[in-house]
Amino acid sequence: MKVAIDVTPLRLTRAGTARYLENIRARVDARELAFGGGGRAAVLARELWWYPFRLSALGGFDVLHCPTYYAPVRPRVPTVVTVHDLGVLRHPEWFPAWTRTYAPHVVPRMIRAAARVIAVSEFTARELEELLGIPRERVRVVPNGVEPVFTRTGPAADGDYVLAVGTLEPRKNLQRTIEAAKRIGVELRVVGEPGWGRVDPGVAWQGRVDDAELARLYRGARCLVYPSYYEGFGIPVAEALACGTPVVTSRGSAMEEVAGNAAVLVDPLDVESIAAGIVEASTRRVEGFEPPTWDDAARSTVEVYREVAG
Repeated sequence: MKVAIDVTPLRLTRAGTARYLENIRARVDARELAFGGGGRAAVLARELWWYPFRLSALGGFDVLHCPTYYAPVRPRVPTVVTVHDLGVLRHPEWFPAWTRTYAPHVVPRMIRAAARVIAVSEFTARELEELLGIPRERVRVVPNGVEPVFTRTGPAADGDYVLAVGTLEPRKNLQRTIEAAKRIGVELRVVGEPGWGRVDPGVAWQGRVDDAELARLYRGARCLVYPSYYEGFGIPVAEALACGTPVVTSRGSAMEEVAGNAAVLVDPLDVESIAAGIVEASTRRVEGFEPPTWDDAARSTVEVYREVAG
């Protein structure tokens, strides 16, 4: 089985999508394809030519895997598309002007053209059906994994603090997280990729850290505070719980699905609810959480390849 995988997203981000792609590429036998860099001209070339036309003309493979919803419009090769979330369709106002103009017109066609769609959660599978009418029989749910470094044993960071992890963008709800931490008088440390959001002066912005340091920060925190408005999975929730760190996250979300009964669920629109969640989580212990693994994710992904390769 000859598989091609588009690794172009690694040239654009080091956030959750990159974590997914790096772990899948390390575990599957595939030819890697990529185009362009991180500049504006390269982004336009990818979205206007590479995905809709160049990858549509690709031949010589049994399967093409596009690890985000950017994919061919008329693929010659059976295509598997991974959808992490549909925030750009559900809440286009959260995204930069070009993305919210381009993506809602083109992304639905790209997803519908795929032979199979991998959704990272049942929540995202439901979004695919509700927003795009993708038949459930064409969707395979393959949860994200957690790296082995995220365990209960190991060094823990010093200090009395709560932790927020995520790219700086509006849907992460960082402003309410900051206000909630202030109301109960606890230090907030923020880890993540620079995006198009901001961090208030006085907040301990850690920026990007490696996995060993992130695990250390999880273990030392009172809790992870992750009241995002919208996610398709929420990898930090699984990582924190794997480290034994209590989690505060949004009720009725994909994160609730990931955490099961192991998280304190709050109303992400209510600062008081988030603050109360932090207080409650600070008294909790994480019991019985078994993190998903990337090995499992890769095996399930290869099974999807086999389905479409025939």
